[in-house]
Amino acid sequence: MGSAWLLSACAIFQEEPVGLYSRMSSLPVYKLSQWSFDGRLALTGQKDSWSANIDWQHHQDQERIRLSGPLGQGGTVIQLMGDRVTVDRGHGDVQSSDQPEAFINQQIGVFVPAYSLRYWVTGLPEPNQAFEETGSGFKQSGWLIEYKQMQAVDDQAMPRKLTVTNGQTKLKLVIDQWVLNGSGVK
Repeated sequence: MGSAWLLSACAIFQEEPVGLYSRMSSLPVYKLSQWSFDGRLALTGQKDSWSANIDWQHHQDQERIRLSGPLGQGGTVIQLMGDRVTVDRGHGDVQSSDQPEAFINQQIGVFVPAYSLRYWVTGLPEPNQAFEETGSGFKQSGWLIEYKQMQAVDDQAMPRKLTVTNGQTKLKLVIDQWVLNGSGVK
């Protein structure tokens, strides 16, 4: 009796994926005017690796990405607006550039395709760019995007765990909470 209860209690806390990745089922996400998520990020390059908590807010053509360490320490805010990026490391240390991806690469020491990533985190390839579907994601612009686990958010399947890799960089992302067009789902 005791072991059966223990086994059933363990089953309650297991995390189960919500279906497999499907680009076709993600197509409605292109129409979202705003979304946000909270999660954890691990980034590994040829010479460096680091991890952070991530809070990403998307509104139309603007991205606000807040990276922080444990307990919110060492916060950095990256804002992308059109062809302009601003990096705020706090304490008045704010820098801007008109070459966002090169500037972000310089700031964090690892190349991250920021413009494409804003689509990839939602489960979609960047529009108007060629891509090749794979069993668990797609390849685009020399990167392999794999969706390891999906989660239900409102009536939509959204990424929970994904990896983005090329020959030099590996980015792992675990998304704990999505908010789509202002409706929160935990």
